[in-house]
Amino acid sequence: MRLNKYIANSGVCSRRKADEYILDGRVKINSNIVYELGTNVDENKDIVEVNGHVVRLVQKKVYIMLNKPEGYVTTVSDQFDRPSVTQLIKEDMRVFPVGRLDMYTEGLLLLTNDGEFANKLMHPRNKIEKTYYVRTYDKITVDFVDKLTKGVDIGDYITKPAKVKKVSDNEFEITISEGKNRQIRKMCESQMVKVKYLKRIRVGNLTLSGLKVGEYRFLTKSQVDNI
Repeated sequence: MRLNKYIANSGVCSRRKADEYILDGRVKINSNIVYELGTNVDENKDIVEVNGHVVRLVQKKVYIMLNKPEGYVTTVSDQFDRPSVTQLIKEDMRVFPVGRLDMYTEGLLLLTNDGEFANKLMHPRNKIEKTYYVRTYDKITVDFVDKLTKGVDIGDYITKPAKVKKVSDNEFEITISEGKNRQIRKMCESQMVKVKYLKRIRVGNLTLSGLKVGEYRFLTKSQVDNI
């Protein structure tokens, strides 16, 4: 099994994050630091350590939907000691966030210990749609909606066409299938519109459906299979 897949399926992080850990020298196999991304692991013999802790493949895969509050980071650990979303999960299990929401964004966040599931959701080729509710300080114009619908330059990337629905003069919903860092905020900023409040309300076929801020629930097999 490839090392990044082994780490992801141990419930530590996504495969992409596992690659970062490997390149940073934070992963050992049988007490030896490994830097090569293509390294294979014998799951029956090798001992793998991440950040000084031995990790093992999980026996039971779990899938959690959280209504993330503002003020929490979507990382397992944070160099600035800010609270992590994993602290909200009151279960005796290791899970990691799928993708990210910035510290000041609320809403639907998935957590799991299944690296393959995380990879499926995050890989661009699968085009999993995500819908956000946005409230702004500035007035939403027809031109603003038209620009976001066609795609805008956010500095280092030109976004793909989005689905945009105006709710009021200061509110709209936007659906994208990308996941660039702070993408919605950057899209608004590119059009001189400042975001006041941002919440993710849908991922694929999943919605928060009455889940209160800070609460979470486990997903059923059917929900996972049909996301």
